[in-house]
Amino acid sequence: MKLLSLFSGCGGMDIGFEGNFLCLKKSINQSLHPEWIKATYGDWVQVTPTIFDTVFANDIRPDAKAAWVSYFEKRKANANDIYHLESIVDLVKRAKSGEAVFPDDVDIVTGGFPCQDFSIAGKRLGFNSHKSHLGVTLTDDEPSVESRGQLYMWMREVISLTSPKLFIAENVKGLTNLEDVKEVIEHDFSEAGNGGYIVVPAKVLYAPDYGVPQSRERVIFFGFKKSALTVDARKALSQSVIPEQYDPYPIKTHGENLYPVVTCEDAFVGLAEPDESSDISQTKYSKAKYMGSHCQGQTEVKLDSVGPTIRSEHHGNIEFRRLSAEHGGKYIEELERGLEERRLTIRECARIQTFPDDYQFILKKTAQNKSVSSSDAYKIIGNAVPCVLAYNIAKTIESKWLLYFEEETI
Repeated sequence: MKLLSLFSGCGGMDIGFEGNFLCLKKSINQSLHPEWIKATYGDWVQVTPTIFDTVFANDIRPDAKAAWVSYFEKRKANANDIYHLESIVDLVKRAKSGEAVFPDDVDIVTGGFPCQDFSIAGKRLGFNSHKSHLGVTLTDDEPSVESRGQLYMWMREVISLTSPKLFIAENVKGLTNLEDVKEVIEHDFSEAGNGGYIVVPAKVLYAPDYGVPQSRERVIFFGFKKSALTVDARKALSQSVIPEQYDPYPIKTHGENLYPVVTCEDAFVGLAEPDESSDISQTKYSKAKYMGSHCQGQTEVKLDSVGPTIRSEHHGNIEFRRLSAEHGGKYIEELERGLEERRLTIRECARIQTFPDDYQFILKKTAQNKSVSSSDAYKIIGNAVPCVLAYNIAKTIESKWLLYFEEETI
């Protein structure tokens, strides 16, 4: 099944939707989903591939493209050609002018439209963003239809142009707390293709419920092409309460009466300290000094619990792996062994986001793509969808594909 990925970043959603990557064994509930395991390697498992294949990706961040291509070129010979370093606004404009921009016969469109204007961590301007689609501050007082807060509408344009059977959009939980923003977005998405989509009520997914060691919450929108659905699926998805058989949202796999939630201690298994590691992503971490408990990112992670939400931040806002006793550090035994106060490494952040260890984030410049610094890496990791969360969504959709759509062959 052809997948068109928008606002792709460094590819957390794409990795999850394709599967066939390594993750913690504890992240997969093998009692519920034994068929998800392809192979086991100690604390790690390789999950099975899905039916989805990413044929198009885009973003405006050169560092995100460089990282995405570095990972996917081991799996796709044309990875650099698949990824378009171009704004969705410009892509749509070119397509509407008659250029062949998007692939034919797209089955599914995914996209995490920019969240800064809906995030609690931001200024919460919502639709009234004063950033352009290129991330540049607008000089006009009036927000533009091409502003960052309106980019979901351009995602709708891509859906109308490509007519996929299904689209999935993702954003921060904060969006649901801004007046009627969620309902407006649901309605606007349903108008794609001249009102050709059923958009089921959006839900907030809590990442630890799906084997992710991170207190991340994301709102997910599903839209189904009416004309592609079976009669029964169209009826079921149109109901205010969707029957479980047709519900596109993944069931919880971790938590009470299920598998235990995955902790930071689980996530950091086998990692050496930065000065002893051969993994360049584990050797790099922010050297920003402790700025006081009143500032964001000045806390120590709790090893026996899930990690904090990994934000698109760098330097002084990255949480600490370990604080000194002077700053309230709790890991006395580690401090007594001479281990120093430090912030989370690039690899530790990636582990919390469930990226596989063969994904390298610190990259040198190539003929095709820019270098990626540790500061860049923190940002693109923080922008990503956790791979394991995306995999749960993908496998749920895969398992129900024939239930939803007419005369499909997997």
